[in-house]
Amino acid sequence: MQADLPRSAQPPRTLRRFEDLPGPRGLPVVGNLLQIKPARLHLQLEQWCRDYGPVFKLQLGPRQAVVFGDHALVQGMLRDRPDGFRRTARLQEIAQEMGLPTGVFSATGDDWRRQRRMVMHGFDPTHVRRYFPSLQVVAQRLARRWQRAAQTSQHAGQAIDLQADLMRYTVDTIAGLAFGAEVNTLESDHDVIQQHLDKIFPAISRRVLAPLPLWRWVKSAADRELERSLVEVNTAVNGFIAQARARLQAEPDRRAQPHNLLEAMITAADEPDSGITDRQVAGNVLTMLLAGEDTTANTIAWMIHLLWRHPLALARATEEVRRVCGAETVPTLAMIEQLDYVEACAHETMRLKPVAPLMPQQALRDATVGDVQITEGMIVFGLMRVDAVSDAHVPNAARFDPERWLGAGGPSQAASSAKRIAMPFGAGPRICPGRYLALLEMKMAMATLLQHFDITEVSTPDGQPAVEHLSFTMTPLGLAMRLRERVAVAA
Repeated sequence: MQADLPRSAQPPRTLRRFEDLPGPRGLPVVGNLLQIKPARLHLQLEQWCRDYGPVFKLQLGPRQAVVFGDHALVQGMLRDRPDGFRRTARLQEIAQEMGLPTGVFSATGDDWRRQRRMVMHGFDPTHVRRYFPSLQVVAQRLARRWQRAAQTSQHAGQAIDLQADLMRYTVDTIAGLAFGAEVNTLESDHDVIQQHLDKIFPAISRRVLAPLPLWRWVKSAADRELERSLVEVNTAVNGFIAQARARLQAEPDRRAQPHNLLEAMITAADEPDSGITDRQVAGNVLTMLLAGEDTTANTIAWMIHLLWRHPLALARATEEVRRVCGAETVPTLAMIEQLDYVEACAHETMRLKPVAPLMPQQALRDATVGDVQITEGMIVFGLMRVDAVSDAHVPNAARFDPERWLGAGGPSQAASSAKRIAMPFGAGPRICPGRYLALLEMKMAMATLLQHFDITEVSTPDGQPAVEHLSFTMTPLGLAMRLRERVAVAA
């Protein structure tokens, strides 16, 4: 075998330009734009990755885009944020046009650094543990809602719209735990904030990928409904902030010991020279509502779907919950932290069904990713699932196998490797700051479900595996669940 040459003696690497890359043939002027199906974009890009290799090109109207399916290249790109890559200018343009305040999700440069410190302060695991009683309250509401559904019919029970109920659960959790606000959507069937939030991500997704901005010229009924929802959401966000500031003014000691994430953010923002405005605080409140609702709820829905389709895994998760949590009304934090198999189910779900299966970025400067030259302003898509479901990287990759995340003494080395490949929360400096809270919410929801109920059915309209629908995040379509109340066995 030929020895590696010293760096100074190695031949120069040949770099490929956009023109050198393979990719699907497009049309004049519009390129591949008319081939894009927004609701299936991640599946299209994954298929083209199989057709053209781990690096290929797209022409999206006047914009050039390079797609990376190799996890190491994706990871390198994500680590070069916020200085080398950012969220796309198109996304920021659409968000601003919709009147959405900018938060840490779309901020760049020094703005991002200031906001990141503030948000990380609020999402510190020590803080989240302190707010755990708020999560217990929401879990009780979820149990009562599902209990009513189970009791509706003595036999099958009322079919639960799984995604809608889980969206309510995550909104109530974020509002109570993060903002100290009482937003009880789980026990209300009236016009609730969750119904308005649900319109925002799909609208952003549609508009970012639209060939023409038709909504600027002719507003459809959906556009007018979106405008009403944006007013409601912004009013709610400003209300959360006003309530938090009123509490801080009435009880100054809260600044030293904030009672929730929003109070912690405001306290950090009010520090001299923080550079954080109320508008930016509002942007981060909205980011938490949107990201905390959508991503976590969809992951729980996917997990329940996969467990139902794998009865042995469901039986093991159920046994663990009932053994650890016993007959307690609400699981304690200590109990939740012992649910290793349930957490393994969450990681395996995020490997197979990542709610963010693609990561579009825009180059802030000329760069090199692998052997490809990226020019300033170019769009770069990172495909987050391709290698995570490849047998070349993960044994029996198509199989739902939570045990791959466990070893005799805890998480295995293989699990650590799989997590690096899957990157469910992103990677690099902009890795999701709410990942600890998200896992806590997932485990609490599963504990609530499996402690109190037996699942009798998880179904889709056509009886097939749930369809992956991309509307900014990847959603399972049409999942319905039926439950039966658990009959406790006397000791």
